[in-house]
Amino acid sequence: MPGWSWTRWPSREGLERDAESPARRTLTVLGRTVLFVTLVWGTYSRGTYAGWGVVAVSAGLVAVVAQWFAFLKVSREQRARPTFVLAATLIGSAWLGEWGHAYVLADFTWAGLAVTALVRLPIVAALVTAVAAFGSYTAASWESWLAVCATIGGLGVLGYLLRLDTEARGTARRLLTQERAARAAEAESVALAERARIAREIHDVLAHSLSAQLVHLEAARLMLDAGTDREQIRERVVAARRMAQDGLAETRQALSALRGEFTPVGEFLVELTGRERAGLSVTGTPRPLAAEAGLAVRRTAQEALTNVRKHATGARCTVELRYLPEEVELEVHNTRPARGGAAGELAASGSGYGLLGMRERAELLSGTLLAGPDEGGWRVLLRVPA
Repeated sequence: MPGWSWTRWPSREGLERDAESPARRTLTVLGRTVLFVTLVWGTYSRGTYAGWGVVAVSAGLVAVVAQWFAFLKVSREQRARPTFVLAATLIGSAWLGEWGHAYVLADFTWAGLAVTALVRLPIVAALVTAVAAFGSYTAASWESWLAVCATIGGLGVLGYLLRLDTEARGTARRLLTQERAARAAEAESVALAERARIAREIHDVLAHSLSAQLVHLEAARLMLDAGTDREQIRERVVAARRMAQDGLAETRQALSALRGEFTPVGEFLVELTGRERAGLSVTGTPRPLAAEAGLAVRRTAQEALTNVRKHATGARCTVELRYLPEEVELEVHNTRPARGGAAGELAASGSGYGLLGMRERAELLSGTLLAGPDEGGWRVLLRVPA
């Protein structure tokens, strides 16, 4: 229940020892030591005890101290029944001390119990305990009513302020815990995003280089099975070797991209379309692109041309890069290949991870990616802020 509920225990976090600063813990220990010394000195200095009287007072002092530490422990653990039982026992023990002329012991017990109850117990229980303790102190006091009222008022205000301080420390501790959890979740999210980014880079490199090698090696195998001329087979093997070299170069480029090192997008597209024998056109005023936007353009062009090579061999392909006022567009379009059947393969290729990776890149940049059949061929359109 939020707020100052009548039955809600105070903040447990605020009572933990590690919630206090080292200076505060030192002051707490010093304060309790001074109070204990004052209690012992006042108990023995104001009474005329001899023989069994000293033994009885000493036993009573030890019993009260033991009850007091037990009360502090169970109230910190917020165990209702033992807390209330010990509170009643302390009030009774103080009355025994009062009847045994241990007046300082009795007054300290009642005052300390009232203040501690206001700090640690639910409001209803705290008020009942404080009224019982202050009532006992008032009934046994030999001081004037003005002094008694001043003492009770001061102790009541002290207990109230200490309760506020405990709640504030508990709130600060909870907020710190929540902040640490939020930072941990944010760090995990960043790590997952980086893993996804690395996965996309690895996929793009493998899809572009290895798939090209597979095309040429598979063609070489078919030629061998068909008894094709050796020179033609050699051309396929040389092409596969060239693709492997290109793959190594792309791997280096991917590593550079992961480090944040990029070549200009225009230069990359000129080199890429030259290797793939695709047409390239650039419209608008070229300008440097942000790192993520440039990487999205590069990888989308690479993946789209790889898909053309895999699923539409022999098709004519064009790449157009358009610099718009607040965006950049990349369009990759291929016509129907010379032999039939490629359109069905293209449609089936849309479920691959390559297309998913392209879409992920676009969505992470608040952009869009469209891919689908167009005029008998296939069209990929990327639009990202730049």
